[in-house]
This record gives sequence, structure tokens and C-alpha cells, in this order.
Amino acid sequence: MANCFELREKAREIRIRSLEAVYHAKSGHLGGSFSAAEMIAALYFEILSIRPEAPQWEDRDRFVLSKGHAAPALYAALAMKGFFPLEDLDRLRMADSHLQGAPNMKTPGIDMSSGPLGQGLSAAVGMALGSRVLKKDFNVWCMIGDGELQEGQIWEAAMTAAKYRLNNLVCILDHNKVQMSGTNDELMPIGNVRDKFAAFGWRIVGIENGNDITEVTEVFQHVFDPEDERPVAVIAETIKGRGVSYMEGRAAWHGAVPNNEQFAAAMEELKEGLK
Repeated sequence: MANCFELREKAREIRIRSLEAVYHAKSGHLGGSFSAAEMIAALYFEILSIRPEAPQWEDRDRFVLSKGHAAPALYAALAMKGFFPLEDLDRLRMADSHLQGAPNMKTPGIDMSSGPLGQGLSAAVGMALGSRVLKKDFNVWCMIGDGELQEGQIWEAAMTAAKYRLNNLVCILDHNKVQMSGTNDELMPIGNVRDKFAAFGWRIVGIENGNDITEVTEVFQHVFDPEDERPVAVIAETIKGRGVSYMEGRAAWHGAVPNNEQFAAAMEELKEGLK
């Protein structure tokens, strides 16, 4: 098991490798990748039961990145874990690369293609149901963005998960409160998401600081309760662009690419680590 220092370093490496990949590609999404870095680090280096040498292992835990624009962070974690060579990150978004702008099942370690927002939780529900049909014990994790909660399909999936008592399913909300064109409150307020998921029949677990690797890991390690039949919604409060001061909390960095000076400044901050 990794300790929190090691996991913190993994999160930092995820940010650095995401930054390098997006800068090299001149395309990609850093804001949502950075807000999710600690959660992806905890999942891939501590929580998920997976085998990089056997990506299609039937008993593996599944992870669906429904907010597929955060693919740079996921690709970085998969490469660091050994699913494919680290050098592949240099070919992010290139026409002949398996690392496209959103996750694709052609990439080793990707369990569900995503990109169009709102669809990933439905796929995760199907996977969780499938484990029951197949009499398997794997768990299913799905990460969504808060802008996605404006999609009706999320709530259809939430109803279905509760109806079938899918207590092997975790939906992680990366609640960074900012989407592509502004804040959630400016564009389409999503209200009290804890109360909404609870009303749909989910058990709610909160993470006060989703960019604190210690808190994230502690919550993930104890998220399942075999005595409770409800699916679990983890509401993680995060900061968009976390780790680079000029990106933090700013919608402009949802999909912008840093110029040479911005890249150098971001790299300097990331090498120093979170303050």
C-alpha cells in the first residue's frame, strides 16, 4: 500500500505529465484534469484492483471517466501505472495516436469510451449490474463533473442505480463549480447536489477537500458498506486548475493551452508542489 507522501507525489506527477502532454499537443483540457488529480492518483495507485499486464482481466474494478475532457490526467495515471509506455503521452490528440481527446476503449486500461457529457454514469450502472449477473465481486467507480449534472441522463442513471440497489457503484462528483463558459451558478445552478442524490436513493459521502490526498484516500478506502444496499455518491469539493495559481478557479482554463511563458511558470509551480 502506498503512503500519502507517495500518493501526493503521484498526483503531482499526473499534473506535470498532463501539462506536458497538452502543451506539446497544443490542445487539451487542464482545468478539470488538475482538479481531479488527487482522486485519480488515489484510485490508480491505492484503491482499484487492476492488472496493467492484463487490462481485460474479468475480475478487475472498473473506472469510467464520464467527464472525458479530463483524459490527460487519466492517461498520465495509466502510463505511470504501466498500461502503456510513458512516451505515448507525447502523442496526445495526434491522428495516429491511441490517446485521443476523450477516453477510447482502444486504449489499454480504458473501460468505457466517453466525451459526450452525461452518459458515463449510465455505462457504470450497466457495469455494476453486469457484475451481479456474472456473479463477480468487482466494484465500479464513475467520475462526473458538476456541469454534467445539468444533463437529464445523469438523473435517469441515478434512479436506475438506486432501484437495483447497486452498492458496488460509486459516483464521484468532481465539484469544482466551474464549467467551460463560467461558473455553474452563472450558467445553470445545480443546487444542493447532496440532497438531490439522497432524494434519488443514494448514500452520500463528502470530501471537504478533494485536492487533499490524505482525505481523499481515507474516504475511498472506507466508502463501501456491505450492510447498506444504496449506491454511493462521493461529493468532492475541488478547485478547477488546482496546482497552478493562474489557472485556479478560472473557466478560461477549462480548455486553454498555455503559451511558452505560462508553461514555464506552471511547471515551476508544479515542481514545488501544492501549498
